[in-house]
Amino acid sequence: MENIPLAERLRPKNLDEYIGQEHLVGKGAILRNMIESDNISSFILWGPPGVGKTTLAQIIANRQNRAFFSLSAINAGVKDVREVVETAKKQKFFSSPSPVLFIDEIHRFSKSQQDSLLGAVEKGIVVLIGATTENPSFEVITPLLSRSQVYVLKSLGKTDLELLLNRATSEDIYLKNMHFDIRETDALFRFSGGDARRLLNIVDMIVKVADDSEKIVIDNETVTKILQQKTAFYDKNGEQHYDIISAFIKSMRGSDPNAAVYWLARMLEGGEDPLFIARRMVILAAEDVGLANPNALLLANACFDAVNKIGNPEARIILSETAVYLATSPKSNSTYMAIEEAIAKVKQTGDLPVPLHLRNAPTKLMKELNYGKDYKYAHSYEGNFVELEFLPENISGSKFYQPGSNAKETEILKSLKNFWKKYGY
Repeated sequence: MENIPLAERLRPKNLDEYIGQEHLVGKGAILRNMIESDNISSFILWGPPGVGKTTLAQIIANRQNRAFFSLSAINAGVKDVREVVETAKKQKFFSSPSPVLFIDEIHRFSKSQQDSLLGAVEKGIVVLIGATTENPSFEVITPLLSRSQVYVLKSLGKTDLELLLNRATSEDIYLKNMHFDIRETDALFRFSGGDARRLLNIVDMIVKVADDSEKIVIDNETVTKILQQKTAFYDKNGEQHYDIISAFIKSMRGSDPNAAVYWLARMLEGGEDPLFIARRMVILAAEDVGLANPNALLLANACFDAVNKIGNPEARIILSETAVYLATSPKSNSTYMAIEEAIAKVKQTGDLPVPLHLRNAPTKLMKELNYGKDYKYAHSYEGNFVELEFLPENISGSKFYQPGSNAKETEILKSLKNFWKKYGY
């Protein structure tokens, strides 16, 4: 028992022992109500490591009057999924609730593996509970995502970490017999990064290296000293994962190739997933470089494809080329701002009707109702342009796109001024 890690010994067995995620499992919260009513539908838990995704699944397994199957996407394949589904079919009777299938790290499942789940989820043979640290929008196939609710779990806050530390030192079967002198917790909580498992692992380390088992001192100096000796400088599953990718993105946005390559190196040396880095660069190419250099998005997308095909260690060369290219490119967020403005207008004005002249008229009745009437085909006019109203009448003249102050968009602005005086260019 003593060889079992502290984090495992303290794993909550019910919702009352569970720490954090009050927005989901607090009294009256949506997920708690679902669990306590035994009315479970498929859902995906998305959040950083160590915030209780697997624990929630195990709590459900402990209290539900239904079969429970668990797979890890790291070592399970299509064959394993099909075997579970077949077993679930045999165990499900007419009035019995559907078995639960929990898949940890579901983002690691390939498309074919996820496809093998779809039929069972759709027919109610199993209720799927997935856990992921990656954005499900990118990692989970759309048909499976549309049949599952996504619940976002947050990193634990200071109050949660304090409660967890107190529980560890006062309730654990071994630690409760020791004397803890907790003088400072700043370093402990900072290095934990909102990760419950990591906090308990650090406490475990402190206990194991303590000179005096009768008095365990926890302060900033002790924690920092132990972690510098025992842990890597970059923790891809902790707070630095988010801090360093943020520094990387902001360095490219700020046109500093040297800083961009440095933060890239930090991530690569720390074992970061190269596809995660490449994906973020695709987003930056559209959001921050934009029309100032349209080729940036093409290169970033090619980078993602190449990294996916080649993998490490050669992927570092492709990532470096793309990072430097994006950092040294002219910048514009004009198209990002344009869609934000347009979305805000849609939310404000609702579903405005499409002007009649822009509608298709595939039937006789539609033609009689003037669908498509007065539409002018731009290519039939000089310069392939004819002035026409393309917005709903209620928001005519609304301007969403404002060209940035760079060479490429300066040329675009000249054309807009010539064509669209009504927008005030």
